[in-house]
Amino acid sequence: MLLAELQIWHTRPVTPTRRVALGHLVLPTDPAPGLGGVLLAAVVAAYLPDVDDELHPDLGRLIDQVARGDRITQPRLQHRYQVDRHGLAASVHQLNGDADHVEFDLHSMGRPLSQVLGAVYALERMSLESRRSVAPVLHRAMRWRGPIGPSFVADITGVSRNDLVGVTDPRVWALTLLGFPVDTGTVSKKDVMKHFRSRLRDAHPDHGGDDDTAGDTIERLGEARRILLGQ
Repeated sequence: MLLAELQIWHTRPVTPTRRVALGHLVLPTDPAPGLGGVLLAAVVAAYLPDVDDELHPDLGRLIDQVARGDRITQPRLQHRYQVDRHGLAASVHQLNGDADHVEFDLHSMGRPLSQVLGAVYALERMSLESRRSVAPVLHRAMRWRGPIGPSFVADITGVSRNDLVGVTDPRVWALTLLGFPVDTGTVSKKDVMKHFRSRLRDAHPDHGGDDDTAGDTIERLGEARRILLGQ
């Protein structure tokens, strides 16, 4: 079953001009970042390692500008983003499966930078609220180095399972992140706060947490606490 799809149109690698456009999109984001956000992050993580390191900071800034709804001057990062797809080739990236098993199906016919730019510009097709939720996931994807699979999903979303039920069910995501069994029923405020404080302490750099990821982890722990307390 198709869960998410991103179609990127672009000039062929042998063509001197560099253009990017978007085609068919299936990018669900509810609850955030949704399966659409996971697919965009997968495309960024898969193709960014083959993009010139000097362009990475500008890509990070572009994510933030698109998330804010800023007007983007073209061309950007050696490519022109446009609506017209005439004369362009298509790359199709999909997320397929169900709650028990999912697979990323990434097929590029163009330059790695074209794929990353397509994923970033796909943010513009989302609401401003969704952009603000998906943008941090794309930033985490930029730091990922490894296979695009369950461990990748766990890293960018906080869901430590082999499926994506936590992405489509915010309560499962929150329970998993705070260390409760996923089949936990009602949880008390006392238990939520106990788990939250324990995970918060572990994430803090003063207690061995990673300086580079502590901010993201603490933010996600706070969101998990909010979901379980119904705030």
